[in-house]
Amino acid sequence: MRIHFIAIGGSAMHNLAIALKNTGHQVSGSDDEIFEPSKSRLEDYGLLPEVFGWYPDKLSNDIDVVILGMHAREDNPELIRAKELKLNIYSYPEFLFHHSKDKKRIVVGGSHGKTTITAIIMHVLKRLGFNFDYLVGSKIKDFDVMVRLSDESDIMIFEGDEYLSSPIDRRPKFHWYQPHVALISGIAWDHINVFPTFENYLYQFEKFISLIVDEGVLIYNQDDPELCSLIPDSDNLKTIPYSFPDYSVRNGVSFINNNEKEYKLGIFGKHNMQNVLGAKHVCNQLGINDEEFYNSVCSFTGTSNRLELVCEKGSSRLYKDFAHAPSKVMATVRSVKEQFPDLNLLACLELHTFSSLNINFINQYFGALNMADIACVYFNKHTLSMKRLPDLSVGDVKKAFGREDINVTNDSVDLVDWLLSVKKSNSVYLMMSSGNFDGLDMSELANKLL
Repeated sequence: MRIHFIAIGGSAMHNLAIALKNTGHQVSGSDDEIFEPSKSRLEDYGLLPEVFGWYPDKLSNDIDVVILGMHAREDNPELIRAKELKLNIYSYPEFLFHHSKDKKRIVVGGSHGKTTITAIIMHVLKRLGFNFDYLVGSKIKDFDVMVRLSDESDIMIFEGDEYLSSPIDRRPKFHWYQPHVALISGIAWDHINVFPTFENYLYQFEKFISLIVDEGVLIYNQDDPELCSLIPDSDNLKTIPYSFPDYSVRNGVSFINNNEKEYKLGIFGKHNMQNVLGAKHVCNQLGINDEEFYNSVCSFTGTSNRLELVCEKGSSRLYKDFAHAPSKVMATVRSVKEQFPDLNLLACLELHTFSSLNINFINQYFGALNMADIACVYFNKHTLSMKRLPDLSVGDVKKAFGREDINVTNDSVDLVDWLLSVKKSNSVYLMMSSGNFDGLDMSELANKLL
């Protein structure tokens, strides 16, 4: 097929474009701006647009499918042209659903942990020789792209994002997938720009549960009371609750105990122990027994930007993490402190998303950094203006986090100077953001701090 991407530079969009080219389709695309790593990866596969911008003349009647990304707007010139030509226009979740409609669909949803759980499932399946298609939200070791599509596999694993499908399809992405096996890791309000109240956000998960196929399976975090309130009593749905496995931490290493056997893990953190158990239940539904699962999961070392170790020197180390929502930040800080209780923990958070920079939402972060010995919050005023949000003051941020000794800055140079001024031996530095701290080189920073 000939397939054209409007907004090809998105994280999932560029991976889907690469996957489709790898399976023999003719792929083209446009975007008005493309950042790394999407830019280099598209260039490597010969898919980077020669010039950035929107060009309606790229659309013609011989285009079989147009895939529309969220970065485009409703008045996008290429979208308007595609509608004029009555071309087949899909959001990427819609396209993936049609690809997988004859496969067994496994969907991992939740406000936090879904990327890691999806990645664990994929890692185990690959280790055990399963043939499967997938969509995951982060780069994973031993997987070249974040999307795989094939005709021969009979399973597809989805990371179920609750954000919107496209500018002209305002339903959450995970409402498309209609899983046979679903997992929900927990619910914590996010995306205030789309779901203005917690009740509205909660409804999206209630709807997702209702879309599980008849005789399907729902695996859910029983420690989340809001999630538990949504679990239906239905003869058409099998429900499996999960909590924490039997685990221990020794010398900064986590071990899971199962059936009198001990398994050494390559990841850590209380929330990740819970993620492992949730992934195990999903794998059980695919015919994998506990011993096979735990023997395979031992070699899983995490995903890109999820508690990723940047550098380690002596007892000190620097991690970067994608944490941005309040529940993710709190869980990540707690995990690092519990893993390294004898080390000084310096936690630095960049406020980068629409929700985190919104004065009506920021108080959700109250206490999120309290387990850190030293805490810092960074935000870029340019990001505020790009999102058309009112200014935030240092006082606003300190009040929201409920910590008077927190350092707040909106200058990345000042941030580095401050980090150097408070550095100590025997420390863990935790840099959390869904952005990049205004282009801060984490390896270079680690060399200065450690």
